[in-house]
Amino acid sequence: MAEHKERAHEAGERIAKVMARAGLCSRREAEAWIAQGRVTVNGAVITSPARNVTAEDRVLVDGKPLPARERTRLFLYHKPRGLVTTHADPEGRPTIFEALPQGLPRLVSVGRLDFNTEGLLLLTNDGGLARVLELPSTGWLRRYRVRAHGAVTQKALDRLRQGIEIDGVRYGAIEATLDRVQGSNVWLTFAIREGKNREIRKVLAALGLQVNRLIRVSYGPFQLGDLPRGAVEEVKTRVLRDQIGERLARLAGADFSAPLSPIKPAVAEETGREAPARPKAGGSRSAPGKPAPDKKGFSTAGASRRRKTRRG
Repeated sequence: MAEHKERAHEAGERIAKVMARAGLCSRREAEAWIAQGRVTVNGAVITSPARNVTAEDRVLVDGKPLPARERTRLFLYHKPRGLVTTHADPEGRPTIFEALPQGLPRLVSVGRLDFNTEGLLLLTNDGGLARVLELPSTGWLRRYRVRAHGAVTQKALDRLRQGIEIDGVRYGAIEATLDRVQGSNVWLTFAIREGKNREIRKVLAALGLQVNRLIRVSYGPFQLGDLPRGAVEEVKTRVLRDQIGERLARLAGADFSAPLSPIKPAVAEETGREAPARPKAGGSRSAPGKPAPDKKGFSTAGASRRRKTRRG
């Protein structure tokens, strides 16, 4: 019997991966929760993520069973400035998860946007998908519109295609275009594939520019388009499956056939408590030609009808 259980554990999946795919948190957060002793398997507290589990194992987080796995879903969110991309900020700043409309499932972000960065942020209920889409090896292009104080030439920007090293950190190839000069500011378009911490701000600072507005307009094939600030729109399952392709879906362990959960009030991500109703940032009116958000505060129209999806 002991040998049978050992083989089952070997054939299962790492527990952090299982927690992430359940949409409870990211894989990194799952590992941190395990180290904090918040996770039990079959009644025993574990402190190492080096543990495989199967469907036969009973996994509890903070005394509660893992949520039943649901269909892999992806949402486009127009993040406003002044929000932190985290579930809880030690400095007490407002977070995106506090600002999201009600009616959404438990979500994790695909990467992050800085406090003062705005624009497209992908959200998913599948931590496995989030991890795959944010990996540099996936190669998805992230495109930004940048306003910066100072002067720069296109020739200087072209040199960024070879990459640049700043304070011992190597940044990969960057596609940068000088769009126009506006007084003492310049408007640029930046396209990167890595998205290291504050990469654009640091690179432009090395060129003598100070970023004063940064907007992400696309992430891989998904576009910000005319999505209103603070609004959320779900990508239809068919579009999502087509855009990520079979290889990424397999790497992520995405499940497009599982049932959808019923609409429910938004929850506080780490506690499971019901979150208070919050107005949608940026107002509730829809942009011209855009399907109006439903009564829960987000649109389920899908990304394909309004914008062209393309591979970066």
